[in-house]
Amino acid sequence: METTLRGVGVSHGVAIGEVRHMGTAVLEPPAKQIPAEEAEREQGRARKAVEAVAADLMARGNLAGGEAQAVLEAQAMMAQDPELMADVDRRIAVGSTAERAVYDAFAAYRELLAGAGEYLAGRVADLDDVRNRIVARLLGVPMPGVPDSDEPYVLVARDLAPADTALLDPTLVLGFVTEEGGPTSHSAILARALGVPAVVALPGAGELAEGTVIAVDGSTGDIFVNPTDAKKAELEAAAAARKAALAASTGPGATADGHKVPLLANVGGPSDVPAAVEAGAEGVGLFRTEFLFLDDSKKAPSEEKQVEAYRQVLEAFPEGRVVVRVLDAGADKPLDFLTPADEPNPALGVRGLRTLLDHPEVLRTQLTALAKAAEGLPVYLDVMAPMVADRTDAKAFADACRAAGLKAKFGAMVEIPSAALRARSILQEVEFLSLGTNDLAQYTFAADRQVGAVSRLQDPWQPALLDLVALSAEAARAEGKSCGVCGEAASDPLLACVLTGLGVTSLSMGSASIPYVRATLAKYTLAQCERAAAAARAADSAEEARSAAQAVLSGE
Repeated sequence: METTLRGVGVSHGVAIGEVRHMGTAVLEPPAKQIPAEEAEREQGRARKAVEAVAADLMARGNLAGGEAQAVLEAQAMMAQDPELMADVDRRIAVGSTAERAVYDAFAAYRELLAGAGEYLAGRVADLDDVRNRIVARLLGVPMPGVPDSDEPYVLVARDLAPADTALLDPTLVLGFVTEEGGPTSHSAILARALGVPAVVALPGAGELAEGTVIAVDGSTGDIFVNPTDAKKAELEAAAAARKAALAASTGPGATADGHKVPLLANVGGPSDVPAAVEAGAEGVGLFRTEFLFLDDSKKAPSEEKQVEAYRQVLEAFPEGRVVVRVLDAGADKPLDFLTPADEPNPALGVRGLRTLLDHPEVLRTQLTALAKAAEGLPVYLDVMAPMVADRTDAKAFADACRAAGLKAKFGAMVEIPSAALRARSILQEVEFLSLGTNDLAQYTFAADRQVGAVSRLQDPWQPALLDLVALSAEAARAEGKSCGVCGEAASDPLLACVLTGLGVTSLSMGSASIPYVRATLAKYTLAQCERAAAAARAADSAEEARSAAQAVLSGE
């Protein structure tokens, strides 16, 4: 009998197949004591296991490339954390086995993360995965991970670690469903990069029986359990129609009546550029430069290394626009040489531009490197600062850009409600705004983007969030300046139409989403988008806003 479940759709497409569950997590090792003379050997075992897991994560990252590489490298650094290893050594010295010491040390660190503010709490799933991998190696049991199967299947899990998501084989894994996670979690971002249909935050996903046939609609978040032949045919027909529309849609982004909406790509470095070019990106709307800095948390990359990486990206878009975000360190991206280790709530502390203003030499080197990278290239370079709170922040950033001799437009990211509320004031100091909807939602609703339990409040369709987008766009229009969106909201084709109707002037997203957004925008006029935006803002919930916009655009 067919039943329907509803989660959060985070990656477009339809997948129909049998359920296969993720391998079970490592069992808790027994708490047995070892003689003192065995401590040194156990400490050696623990170190070898940690190094092997870190090397495996780095290798997976190298294979995956792009955003996945940065996520996995951050996990490898987590495995090798010196304080964690010192705790493991201490526990072994007083009689724990290597595996029990690792388990207990990670449990203690887990408690610290869970209570250290929303951003760091969001890293708990990554930490658990690292622990499981180390303990599995020490116990000599199979590594937790995706199941072995010769036939294609739909993967179901409580949550998916980046190490598993990054190397999913799309020929075998038709789609995936998780109980935890949110629309901006690592798993969601990597699913979109892979082009694998995915639904997250589905209550009771773990109760789906192994081998049950389900249909996953990654666009709507619907899961059909034991779908009828008629339902399968309906979903497949809809997917085929979307695919045909994608193939027919080429060229710059625009509405049906010719209103231009440049479609740009979010990239983490040179390795992401080929996919962006292939997708027809008109430039880069968010170049996340922090991935360069994560290679070594002890010191900043040299100016020469930065120039080389920046130039590779700039060269790929002759005559195009490339928007570079300066280093966004702090909170979930701590760097030993920059970020304080003892903040009670890092998400609300010294992060983003605040960190750079505390370390002006790091900002100066980055801006100088950008200036050198752009020399002689026919590219429109824009540089923006993250976590701008007010005009004072915006002026400090613009002054630093001018002092570095940077020939570019200077901009501010709108990620804090105060920046949206006072956007016109901020625009007296900078030339454009870029809305980071992931963090803007997080700070507007006090809802961690990594926690599935509050994913309702992370939904970019929330009318309050749309109000803040509208305020920012109206301020930019009044000042004759531009206001783009570079958060995950831009990757939703229907929402892209609403954002356009709100007055947003460009949309930036993961490369895999560009064809979907381009094809959908081309179906509607600017006036239709404006009516859909007004209907969405008049709603009282995210679900009502989405339905209202859909009704306007479908002519219902």
